[in-house]
Amino acid sequence: MRKGLSRRHFLGAGVGAVASAGALAWLYRSRNTATPLGDLVADPAGILDLPPGFSYQVLQRVGDPMTDGFNAPAAPDGMACFSGSDDSWVVMRNHEIHKGSPVDAALGFAGNRGGGVTRLVVDRARGTLRSSNFVLTGTSRNCAGGPSPYGWLSCEEVEEPGHGYVFLCQSSASKLQAPHRLPALGRFSHEAAAFDAKTGITYLTEDASDSAIYRHVPNHTTQPFVGGELQALKVSGKDRFTLAEGLKVGDTFDVEWVSILDPQALKAPTREQAHNAGAAFFSRGEGAWLADRQVYLCSTDGGPTHRGQLYRLDISSGDEDHLTLVAQAETDDSFDKPDNVTVSPWGDVFLAEDGGAPNGVCILNPDGSLRYFAQNAIDGGDSEITGVCFAPDGKWLFLNLQWEGLTLAVTGPFPGYSVTSKL
Repeated sequence: MRKGLSRRHFLGAGVGAVASAGALAWLYRSRNTATPLGDLVADPAGILDLPPGFSYQVLQRVGDPMTDGFNAPAAPDGMACFSGSDDSWVVMRNHEIHKGSPVDAALGFAGNRGGGVTRLVVDRARGTLRSSNFVLTGTSRNCAGGPSPYGWLSCEEVEEPGHGYVFLCQSSASKLQAPHRLPALGRFSHEAAAFDAKTGITYLTEDASDSAIYRHVPNHTTQPFVGGELQALKVSGKDRFTLAEGLKVGDTFDVEWVSILDPQALKAPTREQAHNAGAAFFSRGEGAWLADRQVYLCSTDGGPTHRGQLYRLDISSGDEDHLTLVAQAETDDSFDKPDNVTVSPWGDVFLAEDGGAPNGVCILNPDGSLRYFAQNAIDGGDSEITGVCFAPDGKWLFLNLQWEGLTLAVTGPFPGYSVTSKL
């Protein structure tokens, strides 16, 4: 994470930059020269530092009793926000727990795993918690995932036998449900999922040092998670191309997609199958988010200093997709291991780091500048911030302080408040 705001520089591109442009305005901007939000203000409570005019409230702490009688589990991770009934938002929240027991053996996916998904119902106007409950239990290391019109896609970040799947969780589920596993999306160390409602394609990342970038192409757009084909990204004309090193910001590649013949990894890991078919190497694929026909992809330890990269996959260019390196840490005091990523309703890209303390959230603006928006203030900020996501109207930003087991709702003068969403 951040080693000090005055030491931070970032090499980035505008969110709306054209991928095929020959000379893009890639800019170095330190936080001290591009801070329209103002410097972070130390939180008197010692929880989360924010810019002037912004505030937070704690929605839930690990161990808090939930509406369904269970206690809020530890290690909150990936989240997304959906529209709920009666002027509410519904926040679906992962828990990155491995060993343990399901809270209900009859509905648990496995009897020796303690991960899962919980659901928070939040008042739209006040940002206060109305209710909370378990939706999924008995899974392993539910890390990130992604929203879809069909519900929350929760990803297991393991590839042990019987695990490594994506699960579909309904945002309307007010009590624990039976697990809805999606084997068509493959079995590997899933991290995040970015769903394209136009095509029914799901883009998937894998948290491994020699990972691939995947997509699942369904047979029918109305049944996006059934059948179809799992594929991996290949740089056109370059077998087994390494995306983690030797590149400069602005480099753009035509891509194609190769088939994964054994998506359940019965004989070989999916990434081994992918690379044998010529797929590109991606170093620790983590956060993924789709907005405006673009998928943002975090490579947590890619780049010249192994401190991270941000890629953008343009999927609206006709028959051929394009992949662009949008940002990477060029020096040892650059941004540190971007993990979660989300795009605000008005187009800013928010990145949560997962490196050395103190951990924070930064914003990549459409003009290419960087602003630091938040910093974990507990015990020096050693814990990563996870689950960054916006309410569809842009009023609330939800996030977790993972190790402390806190889920917060942040509000303030966001530039895009009142923007509507179809989710």
